Amino acid sequence: MNKTLFEELKFKVLQSGSPVFLYIGINTLIFVLTALITVVVFLSGNSADGIKSIIQEYVAFPVSLDKLPSRFYTILTYQFFHSGIFHLLFNMLWLYWMGKIFLDFLKPRQFHFVYLAGGFAGAIFFSLAFHIFPVFAKSIAEASVIGSSGAVMAIVVATATLVPDYSIRLMFLGDVKLKYLAIAYIVLDIIGVASVNSGGSFAHLGGAILGFSYIKALGKGYDWSNLFKRKAKVTKLKVNKNENYKRSSNSKAETVAQTEIDAILDKISKTGYDKLSKEEKETLFKASKY
Repeated sequence: MNKTLFEELKFKVLQSGSPVFLYIGINTLIFVLTALITVVVFLSGNSADGIKSIIQEYVAFPVSLDKLPSRFYTILTYQFFHSGIFHLLFNMLWLYWMGKIFLDFLKPRQFHFVYLAGGFAGAIFFSLAFHIFPVFAKSIAEASVIGSSGAVMAIVVATATLVPDYSIRLMFLGDVKLKYLAIAYIVLDIIGVASVNSGGSFAHLGGAILGFSYIKALGKGYDWSNLFKRKAKVTKLKVNKNENYKRSSNSKAETVAQTEIDAILDKISKTGYDKLSKEEKETLFKASKY
């Protein structure tokens, strides 16, 4: 039986188990609903600026500390609203590309943590910057931020930190390693601090710091996404030559040879992750879970 478009979208967003599709679906749905409400308000003869004012007042994350007690929830809500179609589009494209790579190595629980914590870090970094740097002193009372950019940036930088030599192909540029993409993205955000969208740039940088810090902590055995365990069992992608990766399947212990993992990692650094065979990806995924 063929599924309708609605049923397919519902499955992708709610039932597939992929946090990538979940967050893309939530962000897109909120944007579409907001846009439709704006159209209705416009056709009724009223100004659409009222919708923007409502978002600014009740959804966006404010810089002013006086507003936070009554708008504490905005540290979450601001992550799911966007200022325009291109703001949404580019965030969701980055989330899709990097999110799929992230999930090839780590778990959905870890993705949820990095995404949401990245958004929180982005809001906090944005607020701190406006209170620290004198140039923003006059803007504190009115300044606010919306968008999933901080959360997406956390995923981008976390993925680039996890597999820095993974390559993706870009139009006009060819194969580019993730570490260079992440560096370029960060540099652009630093430059953007002096632009009109300085708040957004600070949110990006906050997310980047969270994503980088999370992977570094994970490499040392600390998984911040698992709050109930002080130290998580984590396998580093770059490991000692004498160690083996072990896993259990159907109650039977199996060993993934270290030399095989090293060979796969070497192949990634030379040709990119997309050149791996299905079996090589499966082997690497199994190793990354322990």
